[in-house]
Amino acid sequence: MDIKKNDIIDLEITGYTAEGSGVGRYRDIAVFVPLAAAGDKLRVQILKTAKTFAFGRIDKILTASKDRVPQDCMQFAQCGGCVYRHINYQTELKAKQQRVQDAMERIGGFHDIVLQPIVGAKNPDRYRNKAQIPIGRGPGDEIRMGFFASHSHRIIHCDECLLQPEAFTAAMSAFQEWARQSGEDVYDEETGKGRLRHLYLRQAGATGEVMVCVVVNGNGVHFEKELVEILKEKVPGLKSVIINVNRDKTNVVLGKKCRTAWGSDYITDTLCGLSFHISPMSFYQINRDQAERLYSLAGEYAGLTGNETLLDLYCGTGTIGLSMAKNAAKVIGVEIVEQAVEDAKRNAEENHIENTEFICADAAKAASMLAYRGEQPDVVVLDPPRKGCDAELIETVAKMAPQRVVYISCDPATLARDLKLFAQKGYQPQIITPVDMFPRTAHVEVIIMMTYCGRDKK
Repeated sequence: MDIKKNDIIDLEITGYTAEGSGVGRYRDIAVFVPLAAAGDKLRVQILKTAKTFAFGRIDKILTASKDRVPQDCMQFAQCGGCVYRHINYQTELKAKQQRVQDAMERIGGFHDIVLQPIVGAKNPDRYRNKAQIPIGRGPGDEIRMGFFASHSHRIIHCDECLLQPEAFTAAMSAFQEWARQSGEDVYDEETGKGRLRHLYLRQAGATGEVMVCVVVNGNGVHFEKELVEILKEKVPGLKSVIINVNRDKTNVVLGKKCRTAWGSDYITDTLCGLSFHISPMSFYQINRDQAERLYSLAGEYAGLTGNETLLDLYCGTGTIGLSMAKNAAKVIGVEIVEQAVEDAKRNAEENHIENTEFICADAAKAASMLAYRGEQPDVVVLDPPRKGCDAELIETVAKMAPQRVVYISCDPATLARDLKLFAQKGYQPQIITPVDMFPRTAHVEVIIMMTYCGRDKK
């Protein structure tokens, strides 16, 4: 390798990595540079080298890309949340579209596939309806609240995040004021001592209802009444104050026990014309507006006429299946998390939807059980976690011989891998649309509709 650590090189950025870093080439070596923009000409300090690539940081911007925009967040370069705040939103969407295209071609081997234009957000800011904010101590023993720096547990203090609603800013401010006045101690990850661990916030986008959940290493907090009063005074839309007990020495944010200190046990939102109760433990899409657009596409791709059986694997709290139920003869949802299944059943009942069944089981095992039961789904919806589907599940789905498979993915790489396996079973992608569920971050959602076209066609 012609470069080594601490070298200073001139580099032109030509594209973006899947993680959102800029990438350029120096003497046939790929150099990855965070916070760089395609079109930048930079002076770069090399931080780490490998055989065929290197990592660097911007030492000086020699010529700025035309896609750069002024910095609007003081924490952007440190907090590890946003990676695209330095470029305009249309350029970000193009980068995400290209990421999906690259995954389809390089991993899936689909070279003739046509992607629909990415569905961008109407507003790329203030969309997050959930925040998990760690609490710590800073210089002078001052309370620090914000977000972990990338690949660390070092808290970057943040008074306001532009991805979150203004009600969350008010809740953070009120909580910090209470914490300073109460003198409540802060949890220490190394010793396992201290009480205040996280501030966990949720908002219902359609109703504006806000939940403030305090995660504590104990049964509660001192001066709880004062905490409730200051939150009621300063947080617009406050509906619920919850104490969550987490005594475990773990990175998992929420413990298993919740107690309502004030207000309701849940907040209520509407999605696709349906009403959903959201508790601290409930799964719910973080970007409500984009979720409606994603589910609308899912319904379109499912092609239901009212006579079909829909199998919704990885159904969570049932939002996707329930949004399609009015157009199906029957909806069967499968989810491994017991609480999510209970939420799905309750959501169906409260929305007066009677043509549903929800099963608590592993997706592959449940699919096998349904096949043994003789259930013949006409359409299968898959919305797996980031790791995607395993080969056993794909085999089971193919044996069910549905007319269509709708696959929603939060990772283009695992999606492309799985589509390759589906293609070997005869299922070919007919339409692929990226959806930007998490603007300003590196993440991109993809929805695909497949139909059976015969085995081993590519």
